[in-house]
Amino acid sequence: MQSTSQSSNALPLYLQISELLIRDIAAGRLIDGERLPPERDMADELGISIGTLRKALADLTEKGLLERIQGSGNYIRQGGTQESIYAMFRLELLSGGGLPRADILNAVRTRKPEDLPAFGTSGEGTRIRRLRYLNETIIAVEEIWLDGDAGFVKRDLLSDSLYRFYQKHLGFWIVRAEDRVTIGKVPDWAPEEFTLEPGTLTGFIERFSWADRPESVEYSRTWFDTGRAHYVQRLK
Repeated sequence: MQSTSQSSNALPLYLQISELLIRDIAAGRLIDGERLPPERDMADELGISIGTLRKALADLTEKGLLERIQGSGNYIRQGGTQESIYAMFRLELLSGGGLPRADILNAVRTRKPEDLPAFGTSGEGTRIRRLRYLNETIIAVEEIWLDGDAGFVKRDLLSDSLYRFYQKHLGFWIVRAEDRVTIGKVPDWAPEEFTLEPGTLTGFIERFSWADRPESVEYSRTWFDTGRAHYVQRLK
């Protein structure tokens, strides 16, 4: 388990716990039939109330990933839906899973630079730069461009999940994405807190994302520390 974020724009605590457990199930860190620790112990370890934990467990039960047996305990059940807020976040700790969160470095409205791949329908957009974590481990820096015709982003409203922000504040949902995974040099704007120096070759992801329109609405690029995280795509 790990500490959870309680910033004003973070996911509700019960959803953070639910998402953490979903990712641990997907990664095989929690297996079918495994009994979770007693609720009081889990709540104490996470630093949350019993009520918050039970809301998270109820969410897992609704998704078919948990069976709650009166007088016995809570048991993991494979085969339910593992769709989650972070279903499209493909980076995991080397040991598997990890709850994603982000520190926003900046968010600016600007024209798209000439070296940016073609996407969207506008000549401008919002550029967001973030430092990414899994639990408390820094694993990546990323730069996201949202097309200007999709709306503009206010930094003070951003949450750890951009896709949830798009749905809640801009009225659209990312329905599919295309990733291109290779290697790239850490950008010169990477903060000192990042584990790799600018110019270091490391894992690199380019992503184009679509909503309910023909043109991709978002383009992002992520540089991740391959000594701390890996890219995982599970096929069923």
